[in-house]
Amino acid sequence: MQTNLGQDVAGIAAGLGQDQLHVWRLRYDRAWRRAPLRALLGVYLGMPGDAVILAEGEHGRPELAEPLDRSLQFNWSHSGDTALIAVARGCAPGIDIEQLRARPRAMQLAGRFFHPEEVAALKALDASAQQQAFLRLWTSKEAVLKAMGRGIAFGLDRLRLTVPPAPSRLLWLDGDDASLWQVHALAASEGYVASAAWRGLTREIGYWTLADGD
Repeated sequence: MQTNLGQDVAGIAAGLGQDQLHVWRLRYDRAWRRAPLRALLGVYLGMPGDAVILAEGEHGRPELAEPLDRSLQFNWSHSGDTALIAVARGCAPGIDIEQLRARPRAMQLAGRFFHPEEVAALKALDASAQQQAFLRLWTSKEAVLKAMGRGIAFGLDRLRLTVPPAPSRLLWLDGDDASLWQVHALAASEGYVASAAWRGLTREIGYWTLADGD
């Protein structure tokens, strides 16, 4: 893959402020592993992507092994042939993307893992709306957990969110004040659902696509 990101990307990266969240969408192939993430982080850090060293936190969240800029935080997610990368200063963002496809066991999974009030709200939707609402809720939960530095093992029923078509909002989080959290649905590629989350004040979200060859 091409990892020589262009000057426009560098200009955008240089403008990242404390009140912003940068989200990048790019084509992804599993064979590339973390190369796209390292390449983009290299632009924000002002160094070659292959010099960016990543480590894993206690629950598997990728982080900078040698943080030259301790205020810079990031997260990423990939599904199918698309990836999203979130970058921020002064907060740890979480991001998740899922490909839309038939999931016959969606409501069964919701009943097993989601908060009972979320399950009830999903059941009240038309069958045609349940699949996308389920994925929106799933990506929102994943985004919050990833922002916490946790994984699904934390318990998807230990946080409760609004259910689409209502705007995404965290209503309850075990052990924390849900009102301190921001959750946003993202306009992902056609055929995908995505969400971002962070703990803190509202931020302006910038959304860009990395075209092949950038």
